[in-house]
Amino acid sequence: MTAVSGIMPTGRLTLGNHLGALRRFTDRGGFYFVADLHAMTMRHVPRRLAALTRETATLMLAAGSPPGTVFVQSDVPAHAQLGYLLECTSYVGELSRMIQYKEKGRDRPMTRASLFTYPCLMAADILLYGTDRVPVGDDQDQHVELARDLAIRFNREYGETFVVPQVVKAALATRVRDLATPTAKMSKSDADDAVGTIRLLDPPDVIRRQVMRAVTDSENEVRHDESAKPGVTNLLEILAACTGGDPVQLASGYSGYGALKSDVADAVLSVIEPLQREYAVLASDPATVDELLAHGRDRAIEASAPRLRAAQSAMGLGVSRDRDLATA
Repeated sequence: MTAVSGIMPTGRLTLGNHLGALRRFTDRGGFYFVADLHAMTMRHVPRRLAALTRETATLMLAAGSPPGTVFVQSDVPAHAQLGYLLECTSYVGELSRMIQYKEKGRDRPMTRASLFTYPCLMAADILLYGTDRVPVGDDQDQHVELARDLAIRFNREYGETFVVPQVVKAALATRVRDLATPTAKMSKSDADDAVGTIRLLDPPDVIRRQVMRAVTDSENEVRHDESAKPGVTNLLEILAACTGGDPVQLASGYSGYGALKSDVADAVLSVIEPLQREYAVLASDPATVDELLAHGRDRAIEASAPRLRAAQSAMGLGVSRDRDLATA
């Protein structure tokens, strides 16, 4: 299976982004991109988008993604080009049922057209590289199902062009909840100074303070119970993700919240500080980052070009290139 995954630069990356995504981007044959085109579906500040794109790409490299696997989505034109071809294959009805559009755009003033059509771009991200299986969580399976539907429809109407991906449930990903509101996901889209969010580039003393202030409850009993003790459970799951332990078993080693929080802070820093050191090295050497991203871009362009050309030709485009087809 070809691994393909992207991260939107809509905020500064968090601990959850690292535990659930960055540290998993290790396949030397994979394609891992900063999804800056997807980030434009909502109102944005251009300078901030550019800065976050660079920061996100550098963090992906610092986390250990192999050379040639990381690139910026907008640097590979095939993503947008195939996205448009898939817009010409999709129907308004199916796009209007997409959950992101229903929750963020439907009946709202100044909703961007790109929010409505971006599932086609996401389908292009998947189909460009011949991905045959797409591991997804519950929040993304609808988009992968659309990619399947579009691939099947395209193949039926224009000829066999795309691998039809199979939807497979991803292995249970690390669930990192907000430290101040443990019933909500820790999100990179939260304000930069959100008290419940651990940013990957926050100073160590800030990270430790965030953890020590994490919301728990009044019982002072450490046990893994998501419904009754979401704050404590979140701390246990973060500790388990950072140390490779089991959250239920880890709970038995604590008689109070103070020691648990202290150990969680230590474990989080043991994961983040090496990442920050590698990031600092890369950030101080922009030429190396440029070279690595160019390598990833060139490899993605080369890999995606044949399938894009096949799709264009199947739909009757590129006649200046395909003389035989043009005169048939």
